[in-house]
Amino acid sequence: MMLKKSILAVLTLLVLTACSNKEDDATVKEREKVIEDGTVGYEMMGGEVQKATNVPANEEKAILAAFNEYIAAFNDKDINRYLNTLSKTPKGFNYDEDKELVEEVFDQSDTKRDVSNVTIAKYDNQEAQVFANMTTHSLQLKTNVEHESAGRQVTVFVKEGEKWKVTSVFYISDDSKSSTGN
Repeated sequence: MMLKKSILAVLTLLVLTACSNKEDDATVKEREKVIEDGTVGYEMMGGEVQKATNVPANEEKAILAAFNEYIAAFNDKDINRYLNTLSKTPKGFNYDEDKELVEEVFDQSDTKRDVSNVTIAKYDNQEAQVFANMTTHSLQLKTNVEHESAGRQVTVFVKEGEKWKVTSVFYISDDSKSSTGN
């Protein structure tokens, strides 16, 4: 029974960390094309992450502030702030499904994300890709089961008006740094 709960906790975290990436065939094909084109794949395969050199200082500040707000709103379990960081028309997840999933996670667990090595890896005027090493710590409230997972994430932002919003998330777990216990 404990193993089933642990597996459920791990799956919930992976789905949550991937921003509820339930995708239709068109989205999967688009994601595959992005990776094949090398526009995200290099970060996910463990290669060295290079900082984009073409980011204007004011945009770098705005993009990193948007990323920090995305993480802080999640860590504070503030659903409205969190949803405000997401694009209303995302490419990599369904907004309404993500809202439901995040509300469920907030209700059922105490989950925090720690990030390091935050780097804007790709940039153009309308899209930015923010790489980060991420560790997610979770305590399932009902069962008191703890779980920790670590991995690499690329959070893709698009410019909507003057704001940077999350449009998709690419995450790969580092199984050697993940654990479940109670």
